[in-house]
Amino acid sequence: MSELQISRESYKRCEVLQVNGRIDSSNAPDFDNALKDVMNDDKHNIVLNLSSVSYMSSAGLRGLVSAMRECKKNRGSVVLASPSDRVNEVLELAGLSSLFDIFDDETSAVGSF
Repeated sequence: MSELQISRESYKRCEVLQVNGRIDSSNAPDFDNALKDVMNDDKHNIVLNLSSVSYMSSAGLRGLVSAMRECKKNRGSVVLASPSDRVNEVLELAGLSSLFDIFDDETSAVGSF
């Protein structure tokens, strides 16, 4: 089992979270907390770089949707940058891919703000 690692980078118009590893029921609270930390700093434009996420469970999806709702309430958004094939598959199966703007790379995602 690979550990979940999340790093944060601040830009003028958005925050970027680089997520590495697996997001499952054992570490989804860490993922949620990382998203909440950004929103608690009054930042509501979030780019999630998911290129290095090997697995995302329903608990991870709940965190994504919850963050999107909170950001939308504050006139912001959550966008996804280069999600791995596995994450794309999970989003498709859950019917959530249309909820998020998905970009091929981090630069395009950051530029969307």
